[in-house]
Amino acid sequence: MKKLIPIAVATALLLTACGNGNYAATQIPAGPQAPATSAAPAATECTAAEKAAALESYEPQGTLPAPGAMPAGTTMAKIQARGRLIAGVSADSLHLGSRNPISGKIEGFDIDMVKAVAKAIFGTDVGHLELRVISSPQRIPLLENKSVDIVARNMTINCERWKRIAFSAEYYRSGQKTLVQRDSTATSIKDLSGKTICAPAGSTSLDNLKKANPAIKPITADTDTGCLVLFQQGKADGISGDDTVLAGDAAQDPYAKVILGERFSEEPYGLGINKENVDFVQFVNGVLAQMKTPPAAGGVSPWMASYNTWLGTDLGELKAPPTPAYGR
Repeated sequence: MKKLIPIAVATALLLTACGNGNYAATQIPAGPQAPATSAAPAATECTAAEKAAALESYEPQGTLPAPGAMPAGTTMAKIQARGRLIAGVSADSLHLGSRNPISGKIEGFDIDMVKAVAKAIFGTDVGHLELRVISSPQRIPLLENKSVDIVARNMTINCERWKRIAFSAEYYRSGQKTLVQRDSTATSIKDLSGKTICAPAGSTSLDNLKKANPAIKPITADTDTGCLVLFQQGKADGISGDDTVLAGDAAQDPYAKVILGERFSEEPYGLGINKENVDFVQFVNGVLAQMKTPPAAGGVSPWMASYNTWLGTDLGELKAPPTPAYGR
């Protein structure tokens, strides 16, 4: 009986996330979405050089153009002419991208990143930002077929994905942990052999989970909330994923806990962009650089203010945002 309330909450969130494919300030209906084709990286090992190069992005080119005056012929000018930036996001990852049950708006740390990009193009994100709710497996296909301009959905930068899409500079460094029942005695992923553990399909979390303990029985869901529902229904013994996501899961379920002290991967987050749009990657990197810079008058940077609002309480204080690596 103790699980009835959490299951109801998670199921409601899942239905909300799946029901309306978009939240847009302009209330623009969603266009057709690509099928949930798996976007999992190929099962090949990256070389050390490839892994190092994966964190490099395209360096910003000079000063950002004034909002509303994007250079002719650029990707940004095309977005400006359309009248809105289309961003693929999550609506069920608490703190990163989730629908506020009171306002109905999607909000979170990832959402603040694309809001900043929209403001840099238009001068404001109000009326110029379409948030298209997508699943993990849809992220890369939707970028490849240009259904979305940018993806901000806790996507890990890696060398295999660079072969299909482009990434901004790293905007957050996460790491993989595991969520279990609060009465579990497990202190490590190694203690969960034979257990059924959920990870989102098409995610690096699934690959990392299999490597961390091959004796685990993996199960997948299209969304993070999907894994939480399976966990609460007793169909999964745990959930493995980025600490940012699991912090949100634990906040929704008083009978769950995250195994502390074990972080078995490094997950550098990048904003996904179509690989043909190098100019847009450079532009976005300029926006991120501005976000990470504290104001001249003192105080915290816009990036740090966003982190403190959405993630700081659950994940602790950070001294500085990730330093960008350029070199492509």
